[in-house]
Amino acid sequence: MPDPGPAPRRLLAFGAVALLAVVLGALLLVHADAGLDTRRATVAGVPLTEVRAAGGDDGPRPGVVIAHGFAGSARLMRPLADSVARHGGVAVLLDFAGHGANPSRLPGAGRDDQRARALLRHDLDVAVEWLRSRPGVDPDRVVLVGHSMGAGAVTRYAVDHPELARTVAISLPDAGDVPAGWSGNLTLVVGGLEFPDFRRAADQAARGGPPGSRQRVVAPGTEHISVLFAPRTHAAVVAAIPGRPGGPPPAPLTRLAGAGLLLLGLGLGFVPLAAVLLRRPPAPVTAGPPAPIAPGVARPPAPVAPGAARPGAPVAPGVARPGAAWPGRWLVVAVGAAGLGAVLAAPLPTARLPLAVGGHVAVFLLLTGGLLVAAQRWLRPATRAVGRAGRAVGVAAALVGYAVLAVALPLHLGFTSATPVGARWWLLPLVLLCCLAFLLGAELVADGRSGRYAVVGGLGVVVLAAAAVTGLAPGFVLLVVPLFAALVAWQAAWAGVLRRRGAPWWLPALVGAVLLAWPIATTLPLA
Repeated sequence: MPDPGPAPRRLLAFGAVALLAVVLGALLLVHADAGLDTRRATVAGVPLTEVRAAGGDDGPRPGVVIAHGFAGSARLMRPLADSVARHGGVAVLLDFAGHGANPSRLPGAGRDDQRARALLRHDLDVAVEWLRSRPGVDPDRVVLVGHSMGAGAVTRYAVDHPELARTVAISLPDAGDVPAGWSGNLTLVVGGLEFPDFRRAADQAARGGPPGSRQRVVAPGTEHISVLFAPRTHAAVVAAIPGRPGGPPPAPLTRLAGAGLLLLGLGLGFVPLAAVLLRRPPAPVTAGPPAPIAPGVARPPAPVAPGAARPGAPVAPGVARPGAAWPGRWLVVAVGAAGLGAVLAAPLPTARLPLAVGGHVAVFLLLTGGLLVAAQRWLRPATRAVGRAGRAVGVAAALVGYAVLAVALPLHLGFTSATPVGARWWLLPLVLLCCLAFLLGAELVADGRSGRYAVVGGLGVVVLAAAAVTGLAPGFVLLVVPLFAALVAWQAAWAGVLRRRGAPWWLPALVGAVLLAWPIATTLPLA
């Protein structure tokens, strides 16, 4: 009997499409860097990235400091730096404390914490002074650009530094950061689909000041993150550069599209890789139909699989008979475990884990996973295929390594910083264990069925979002939920591929845990 997995032609098609996507993504990423000079340095503990157009010495250029928001990084803001550099400016990106490549921790529990504000101000001061000292930069033409938390930081900084040419605040969280009588030049950018508080802050901050000093720009169809990649946002930033020369229209999606294609290619490439590593042996072929049995001679009993109950055999107390379990019991267990996990996580000191927001998410996953595993005894026991341990370990190592590459490389090259630094090195295995507990519990409750497994993961996303809305979880979780949902869907798809290849029951959970844990541990702020 042939292998029941995907036909060779289908696997070749997956491999060809994956390779094409990877090549196109790499070309787009190379094109995004074409014509630009990039220099990295760490000054007073603050990682800085300078971006300017290559070649040319046409006199001093204006400078732009670009600050990211909470859970962002310099790499997230890189498309804005590209637009600035291609229009004659010199851009400097920074990683605030606790973010990106900065191993320091951001103190406090919120944006109003005075210790956090002081540290943000220090990091901004380092970036501004370094930019002014760079060759070819006009120190009298410096602009500040910030997003969300960074928007508040650059606005407060500009209030105390009237020599700055202009400030661009993207998704300003609090209008109180802009004094009513302040006469500085301010551009406020807000996404058309942002939360009402951000739109309200932009409206309030746009009032006051001398005529023409404050400008409000709406990027239609964008929310809190996609506003960074909107052409309208990039046009507003370019317009703020004093004495800018002409340049090509901003192309904010080039780097993002390249990373997206790379992500797609590596995701599809998992299908042929799993087929190669998990080749299932062909089923035994019978020699022919069973021999006829003479009249009056009893037919021998059919063979019984090891561990299976013989027909008519008594069932031990507490063990469900085949078909006796209520079909919807798994769903009740999943809903109850996720809900109870959210309730139990609320009073726990999850902030003691030095990973803002991520600490709460990890503890929620650990508690929910533990409850799912415990509840499995109430469900029908499942038969698990063990396989050869030696080969399973080798296959698991290869697939886990590929999962790290597939999630970390595109994320780091085109989205945001995804390299462990500082405390992230020991937080990564800890978060990985929490994610593994959740996915193992989901695997047990789903009994190896892909549809049920996906539903359990989806319930985790929904309950986590509901906990943030009701105050059981930090409110910032709502901004993380879309990314978390995408990761849950991604690992569920890969889990389905592994099940069809006859992988050991624990392998989908292990590979999926890597996909969930890596972004959580490397992108959320150290606190």
